[in-house]
Amino acid sequence: MKHAITATTRMTRWLTLLFALGTIMLLGACAKKVAPPPPPPPPAPTAPTASLSANPNNLDPGQSTTLTWQTTNATDVSIEGIGLVDTSGSRQVTPVDSTTYHLIAKGAGGTQDATARVTVNRAPAPPTTVSNTTEQELFAQNVKDIYFDYDKYDVRASEQGSLQRDAQFLQQHPNIHITIEGYCDERGSTEYNLALGTNRADAVKNALIQAGLAGDRIKTFSYGKEKPFCTESNESCWQQNRRGHFVYEK
Repeated sequence: MKHAITATTRMTRWLTLLFALGTIMLLGACAKKVAPPPPPPPPAPTAPTASLSANPNNLDPGQSTTLTWQTTNATDVSIEGIGLVDTSGSRQVTPVDSTTYHLIAKGAGGTQDATARVTVNRAPAPPTTVSNTTEQELFAQNVKDIYFDYDKYDVRASEQGSLQRDAQFLQQHPNIHITIEGYCDERGSTEYNLALGTNRADAVKNALIQAGLAGDRIKTFSYGKEKPFCTESNESCWQQNRRGHFVYEK
């Protein structure tokens, strides 16, 4: 009987041990299946900072100024009108006109900008030059005679430009009065050339009136072939004498 109890007791203890070991293994297996908590998220990137200054910020034309800038947390820095620059530094510039310099700093945390205004003073106006040229001298410089073909008194096409410029000058100087003198070359009689000279002077006067000048500002006179401008007997000289000549009459 004692031997049977002992065997039963041993069996009970053995079963208890096996149960305990199974329970421990089961709990261990369950524990291994629990996922670890996720790691905390990384911190957000820091936004860039930027500053820009100009010294001096008020210039006369031709002078220079120094731009100075500083940034943090930036990987890409540029200044409009200059281009890419270091993240911090300085640059000498010579603006022609008043300018606002614009710096842009970019980084993982975003974009930041800064500005600096440089004022360029306007150059003083040059002193006004007082002209000593008289009205009569201006007349001599700007009003040109009108030339005619042989035995003709109609204004030829090549003289239309000169005639228009004469009219424009006289319109701009309404106080000037003129005499138009008609001239001819030496060929032909005195009487014939006096009449031809009159026709030439009248042709120039009529053209000026058509251009807008008042007729009472214009007198005419004919010298015919008298008082020639050139005395040689050749075509070049004769052409100089076939003219309507302007005389200043204030």
